[in-house]
Amino acid sequence: MISKATLADIPALNILINSAYRGETSKKGWTTEAHLLEGKRTDEQEMTEIFQNPKNTILKFTENDKIIGSVLLVEKGHQLYLGMLTVSPELQNSGIGKKLLAEAENHAKSLNLSSIIMTVISVREELIAWYKRHGYVDTGEREAFPESGIHVTVSEEPLEFIFLEKQL
Repeated sequence: MISKATLADIPALNILINSAYRGETSKKGWTTEAHLLEGKRTDEQEMTEIFQNPKNTILKFTENDKIIGSVLLVEKGHQLYLGMLTVSPELQNSGIGKKLLAEAENHAKSLNLSSIIMTVISVREELIAWYKRHGYVDTGEREAFPESGIHVTVSEEPLEFIFLEKQL
């Protein structure tokens, strides 16, 4: 079941998101960033700040009272920014991500937004191909990947974000 996440969901969301993006557990899925980045993907403080902004919505996919998927949606002008699409590593390739993506599009349409935009690390070719199969196109826009204490690059390749967009 997909519904809006609440502040009470922060601990579970934090564990889920970090387990899917970084560290050993993320290597069970195909969307890991562990070969590119060390450190955490997010923390409870960042998650709390996300919830405090009324332009942000986090959708959660729950099964048997456990959050197994989520996505961050941010209203930005006439577009919806989609970020942190997450599915539990053991459950990837089961259609949960596709369902969350479809619900994100429904959310955008309910807000009368014309498109969804996202950033993806340029070297994540399989993930970019997955989004393209779901109607997203490369806008040609690029942005340097931010270096910080949280995002520690271990990749030999320079990282940058590419922008993908889907017109609704």
